[in-house]
Amino acid sequence: MIATPRQARNALSFSCIGHLYAHVFEPIFYIVALVLPGELGLPYEEVLTLIVAAKLLYGLLAPAAGWLGDRWSTTGMMVLFFLGLGGSAIGVGLSSSAFGLALALAATGMFGSIYHPVGISWLLRNAVDKGKAIGVNGVFGGIGPAVAGLVAGAAIETLGWRAAFILPGILVVLTGMAFLWAVQRGAVVETKADRAPAAPPSKGDTWRAGLVLSVTMLGAGLIYQATQPALPKLFSERLGDGMGVGAAAMAVTMVYLVAGLTQVVAGHLADRYPAKRIYVLAALAQAPLLLALAWLSGLSMVAMSLLAVACNMAAIPAENLLLNRFTPAKWRGTALGMKFVLSFGVSGLAVPLVSLIRGWTGGFETLFVLLAATALVVGGAATLLPAETTKKTAVLPEGKTAEAVAQP
Repeated sequence: MIATPRQARNALSFSCIGHLYAHVFEPIFYIVALVLPGELGLPYEEVLTLIVAAKLLYGLLAPAAGWLGDRWSTTGMMVLFFLGLGGSAIGVGLSSSAFGLALALAATGMFGSIYHPVGISWLLRNAVDKGKAIGVNGVFGGIGPAVAGLVAGAAIETLGWRAAFILPGILVVLTGMAFLWAVQRGAVVETKADRAPAAPPSKGDTWRAGLVLSVTMLGAGLIYQATQPALPKLFSERLGDGMGVGAAAMAVTMVYLVAGLTQVVAGHLADRYPAKRIYVLAALAQAPLLLALAWLSGLSMVAMSLLAVACNMAAIPAENLLLNRFTPAKWRGTALGMKFVLSFGVSGLAVPLVSLIRGWTGGFETLFVLLAATALVVGGAATLLPAETTKKTAVLPEGKTAEAVAQP
């Protein structure tokens, strides 16, 4: 079945909301972790380890979730995502022991792993302007950490840390019920064919793109995962005298909020120009920006950070389009799942890497030099991707089709 324009808009709406939810609960935990030592009688460092299983499951189960979406049902998996994630979050809020908390958090990781391989694959099937849809969807994922900070801070101050998980958990469950109702009413439909199909890739291009993208996705994920924990500490040290933790946190929030909006622009560009070109340029542009961060301070450091993060996020729509273009439709969810093993699983090693380099050198200079070099590797590897000369079939509002040839 091919979705109608109205059904496709509904799919975009639920996919965007789901992307927001997928990026909310981990940041909420990091804020709640500030008060949990007093609740659980554990050191702060041990409290942080409670989320390790959730982080691993979030990345490692993504291919299995994508495979189930490909072989069973994308809408069915999205129902499991909403109801499972919301129910698990409520379980975190109701936990009374460290073990129970870790178990409930692990469940949020398990159900959270569904979104990226299934939700994005489903979104791409329903979109005609795929780059634009991915860009808009990316903004919702980008603002997730900012929303998490607002929700957790307000809940802890007024109702206690448990409400920081229970209240948004209830909202996610209600969203799941609304989604199930929409599926039953036909407002959202299961789709196995693209609204704007392209000619299938050759077997050679599929293998070549798969190998190259494995390298670039790992490198891009490493940059993102290392920058995220490094910036708060970097800002707190280099913003100037009198700037406390609150100012550093606000600066980081603004960087990711503004940078996240670039995905809309990047998505539009990816619809008009070859995604490969945008992917290469976004990677290479990061190198001088990250190198400058090794030594900058003050507001110029914040501005350079915003540009570096913006370029990293701007590559995401092009990356997803390239993965979509060079993956056979029946394996798309599985391929997206493998991407998130690299982006969230293996690249998650960047967090202990930041800690180790900081401990060895006492600063961030070496880290950002290495990240700049990684960006160059990503950009260089991306030039090896197959050319994008593809025939696209656009679905017009009247239900007719028109063919266009996109040149590299």
